[in-house]
Amino acid sequence: MPDRPLRLEGDGFVLRPWRSDDLEALLRHANDEAVSRGLRDRFPFPYTREDGEAFLGGRILAPETLNLAIEIDGAACGSIGAQPGVAERGHTAELGYWLGRAYWGQGWMTRVVGLFAPWVMDELRLFRLQAEVLDFNEGSARVLLGNGFQEEGTARCAVFKRGQLYDLRRFARVRTP
Repeated sequence: MPDRPLRLEGDGFVLRPWRSDDLEALLRHANDEAVSRGLRDRFPFPYTREDGEAFLGGRILAPETLNLAIEIDGAACGSIGAQPGVAERGHTAELGYWLGRAYWGQGWMTRVVGLFAPWVMDELRLFRLQAEVLDFNEGSARVLLGNGFQEEGTARCAVFKRGQLYDLRRFARVRTP
């Protein structure tokens, strides 16, 4: 993990560690059924104050996960992170991200992933960065494809969420030694 203060500046946004004073902004953007719909169940809906405090207190994600706030217009409005693999899969990481609905469809996440993906691959010395997307999430698939990820396949009937069965699409960005 990085051993220096972390702040990545992009075109109109900043990626930085989450802070305790981000709680209100986190609640404003995370407590949205449309945001949580495409994420793992550890990102609940409704998203309560207790959920936000647990997240900001480091009690939700695995300790080795590198997770940064996406700050636009001076406030946190989303998150991007990578969870490294272990042992023989230590050269890989799982990419995850979300963005408040107010910023959807404006190219923000394409730019965020465009900054974060190459940086995290260098920082963690990765040869593979992968992401999984529920089949209905075409926007997220476009973000990945637009940033050098290739679609590798579909796990059929892989996720049962909110009473519905979904396929799971897998994307990866790789480099060789």
